[in-house]
Amino acid sequence: MAGMLSMVGTPIGNLSDASPRVLDTLRAADVLLCEDTRVTSKLLARFQIRVPLVRADENVLAERVAEVVARVEAGERVAFVSDAGMPGISDPGQRLVDAALDAGLPVEVIPGPSAVTCAIAGSGLAADHFFFEGFLPRKDGAARARLRELAVVPGALVIYESPRRAEDTLSRIADALAGRRVALLRELTKLHEECLRGEARELAGMVAARIAEQGELRGECVIVVEMPTSEQLAAAAQALGRVDAQEPQSLEEAIDAGLEAGEPKTKLAKRLAKAFALNRAEVYDTVVARSSAQ
Repeated sequence: MAGMLSMVGTPIGNLSDASPRVLDTLRAADVLLCEDTRVTSKLLARFQIRVPLVRADENVLAERVAEVVARVEAGERVAFVSDAGMPGISDPGQRLVDAALDAGLPVEVIPGPSAVTCAIAGSGLAADHFFFEGFLPRKDGAARARLRELAVVPGALVIYESPRRAEDTLSRIADALAGRRVALLRELTKLHEECLRGEARELAGMVAARIAEQGELRGECVIVVEMPTSEQLAAAAQALGRVDAQEPQSLEEAIDAGLEAGEPKTKLAKRLAKAFALNRAEVYDTVVARSSAQ
């Protein structure tokens, strides 16, 4: 049998969303690469699937690329999953696909749930065009700077956030993207799935009240910000132009600033590769090198 790299979408909460094709692909794999073996083991146990697991999160994936290419070349079927959702979306799996395709090897995508599309569909907000941001930088200054950049995107924004930081992120959105409606979606595909909609500061207050009442906000969150009007775009572009007039950073300075702000390495590399018009894999290698040196 010919070798194959399979990028497999897995449930984002409700395990019943695992399709027959997903399960068949996992059963047929010679090895399964995953972010966290403990998380993926629960999925495999639910469907009585036995396959060797290899950790391949963003910290070690670069070390696995050559091995994966060699395995596929030798005729093995290698599957890759993230903890939840479609691999390669807000995780480093893209590097495996890039390397396999460069080597002339077959790659298949096994569709599965995605929090991005689920959130857009469930938000009720116009999203003829949308931009997936993923997680914002953790530090306040870097997060606010990134939101100012996102204000000029002519489409809806999709942002991932943890329940612990949702209130702060909504407050920053209210400052940077004033006047735009926002939807906060929580526990997607699960029993207590919920969508809160309104102005960002109003939602921040609702989250604060929930935390005061229950002690915490539960469930991973997705925030959808509606598309800007032409007037909002023009105002944002003017404001961003004033910020961009400051002294530009070098790539190394931008990497150090992103790492200091706690921005995930994969996300940082993707953002800076676009900003500096460089190869994303090369930028990622520089990010990893500078992170190790710190």
